[in-house]
Amino acid sequence: MIPEFEVTILGNTSSIPVHGRNHTAQVVRFGQECLLLDCGEGTQIQMRKFKIKYSRISHIFISHLHGDHYLGLIGLLSSYHLSKRTQPLKIFGPQGLDEIITTHFRWSNTRLAYPLEFIQTHDDGLNLLMDHPRFSVYSFPLSHRIPTTGFLIKEKQGLRSLIKEKLQENKIPLQAIHEIRSGRDFTDELGNVFRVDEYAHPLPPLRSYAFCSDTKFEPTLRTFLRGVDLLYHESTFMESDAQRAADTFHCTAKQAADIAKISEVKNLLLGHFSSRYVDLTEMLAEAQTVFTNSTLSEEGKTYPILSHHE
Repeated sequence: MIPEFEVTILGNTSSIPVHGRNHTAQVVRFGQECLLLDCGEGTQIQMRKFKIKYSRISHIFISHLHGDHYLGLIGLLSSYHLSKRTQPLKIFGPQGLDEIITTHFRWSNTRLAYPLEFIQTHDDGLNLLMDHPRFSVYSFPLSHRIPTTGFLIKEKQGLRSLIKEKLQENKIPLQAIHEIRSGRDFTDELGNVFRVDEYAHPLPPLRSYAFCSDTKFEPTLRTFLRGVDLLYHESTFMESDAQRAADTFHCTAKQAADIAKISEVKNLLLGHFSSRYVDLTEMLAEAQTVFTNSTLSEEGKTYPILSHHE
C-alpha cells in the first residue's frame, strides 16, 4: 500500500500577518509521520483551525531565525508541555535557536514534560537530517540575509506488492517472497529462479517535495531541486518590485517560476506573499507566463505530492 504524502499550508504571508494571511508554517505528512516546516506566529492556532493533529508531530524544521518563521515555536512547545506530552520531539534549526529555547524556559522556570532534542543545521551544502525507513529529509543552503536552509523530502523505495495470481499458480518458498518484495530475484537449492518481474508489481515512481522559505533569486538551487514533484518557493514580490526583492534577498513570483522551470519540477506552489498585495491574481499570472504549473498556495489547503506519472 502506497503511503499518503501531502503538505498542508498553515501560513503563507511574509513579515506582517495581514489580509487574512498568516506567518510561514506547513505540515508535511508521510503515512503516519507528521513534520512541521517553520513555525511562525499563530501556527498552533492555525493547526486547531484546520484540525491538524499537532500531537502527532515528532520533528520540527526551522529554516532561519527571522521571526515570521519561528516565533510560534515557544508557544507550541509550551502547549505540548501543558498537555502532558511524553513523546520525544526533535527540532532542527540554525545556530542560536537552541539558546533562544533554553533561555525562555530557564527564565520561565519550566521543565518540559517531554524529551526535547535540538540538532543544528548548516548552510554548507546538501545535508541529511532525518533518515526514516520510508523517506529522507535533507537541508540545503538558501541565499538570504542570515544563515537559511531549505528542506528536501525524498521518498525511499518500499516493499513491492506481490501478484496474487502468480502466487496461487506457483508455491514458492517464504524466503523467496521476502527477497522478491525487497526487489531481488531468488534462486532455490534446485536452481529454480523466481524473478521479481514475474511475481511482483512494478514499483511506483518515487515522490519528492522541496521547501524554499526565504531566498534571493539563486539559479544554482536547481542542483538541489532537480525534478522534484512539488516545490514550495517564496514569491514575496511582483516584477514591479523586483529591485525591492533584490535589496531584501527575496524573490518575485516570476523568479520563483524561473527556478521551477530550470529545475524541471512538476508543480510550483507560490508563497510568502508581501503585505503590500491584497489581490494575488496578477502575481500568479506573472509566474504562469514562465511556468504553467504554478499555483498560489492557500492556507488550510492540503496538496498531495504525486509522482510525475500519477
